[in-house]
Amino acid sequence: MRKRERYKRLIMFLASVLIVAVQTGAFAYTWFHDYHVKSIIGRRYGYWGHWALIGLYALMVILVSKLFSAFKVGYQRVLDVVLSQIFSVLIVNAVAYLQLALIGRWRFLTHIEPMLRVTAFNLCAVLLWVFFMRWIYARIYPPHAVLLIYGRFSPKALLRKMEGRRDKYIVTGKISLDCGVDAIKQEILKHEAVMIGDIPSHERNLFLKYCFENNIRCYCQPKISDIMVMSSEKIHMFDTPLLLFRNCGLTIEKQVIKRVFDLVVSVLMLIVLSPLLLLIALLVKAYDGGPVFYKQARLTKDGRVFMVYKFRSMCVDSEKQGARLAMKRDSRVTPIGNILRNIHFDELPQLLNIIKGDMSLVGPRPERPEIAAEYCKEIPEFSYRLKVKAGLTGYAQVYGKYNTTPYDKLKLDLTYIENYSFLLDLQLIATTVKILFQKENTEGVEQWQKTAAAGTGRSETKNSKKSAQ
Repeated sequence: MRKRERYKRLIMFLASVLIVAVQTGAFAYTWFHDYHVKSIIGRRYGYWGHWALIGLYALMVILVSKLFSAFKVGYQRVLDVVLSQIFSVLIVNAVAYLQLALIGRWRFLTHIEPMLRVTAFNLCAVLLWVFFMRWIYARIYPPHAVLLIYGRFSPKALLRKMEGRRDKYIVTGKISLDCGVDAIKQEILKHEAVMIGDIPSHERNLFLKYCFENNIRCYCQPKISDIMVMSSEKIHMFDTPLLLFRNCGLTIEKQVIKRVFDLVVSVLMLIVLSPLLLLIALLVKAYDGGPVFYKQARLTKDGRVFMVYKFRSMCVDSEKQGARLAMKRDSRVTPIGNILRNIHFDELPQLLNIIKGDMSLVGPRPERPEIAAEYCKEIPEFSYRLKVKAGLTGYAQVYGKYNTTPYDKLKLDLTYIENYSFLLDLQLIATTVKILFQKENTEGVEQWQKTAAAGTGRSETKNSKKSAQ
């Protein structure tokens, strides 16, 4: 198993090259057989012109596929990869068709059938590729037998999460830190991989080094300080390596680029989606005659309070008994609201907040002041999320869920803040499209919870806070 691991990247690289070549080959055949030979574009292309056009198509396939993480067939769930490949094919072929239309001076807008055939072929090809590569990957790299090392608190929450990815690892043993370092080291040698839970840093470092010495794969839950270390800048001013933590949020140039991008995209989306927004408004109003929009106080950069706009998805006076998060099977949610929440369309009016400057397209989820105050009682570091503007989508929204615990949300948001780049924003926006088809990301908290930190969540938050010190 360990010997095969070294070839994993090579195998997946060759598999990616294969699917790019198949898609590009289909486009090349259509270009020569339908568009060029039949002179639909109205001009003849030279030798290098052909290859430039085909090479540009291949480049688009690679870039868009990477943007949607469509090549990560061994890392993501099957549905995630399938959706990524489908979106990639549709976007690439739509752009390629517009490109051909420009080359032909819009002469062949009625000749869309060849590109439709290419799209249909490529969709079938990528679906076959995903399932075949998934089968190959499972045969060559079966799930790792993992030893879970946990501290003084129950590992049940982590075990539940790992159970959902039995394609990647199977917990074949678990051991408490109370058993002693020597006993745990002996147990580590019996497993292919180790999952280090939320335990004190001193013991965690001992096990990390031990796994390194013995070439054993190791997974580790990061602490808040770890996320900061991972994003630090390495500098060499003398013969001792240093790590520089700037701790200043986004630089001025990054803020300007982000703001311009927010304005351009938000205005365009409002224009394009205006018919849909009008239809949703009519449906919300027609259901019970109540207000179309719902305004609520939320937090953004530096703790500033603003009023967020949403399509009303709950009945009128849904919070007359106080603020609380939406629950699973929440009776307050209207039938129209249930649909809107499942596909996240209730969030679309927040485009107005982005234009006003209260929010950004990408950033931490805007929390309610009273609920954020509850979280801060357990996790003082929760306010670190406010170094940037709140976002319509974000790292925690994409990789977490509505009911993800506050401590995990904090770690996800800090990962975004400390590793911000324009490319990361584009990738998160692209990934958000997939979430529209994944209901689990909209699941509310349990019926007995008032916030995500209540009950078990609150217990986990306290535990995380203590181990983060």
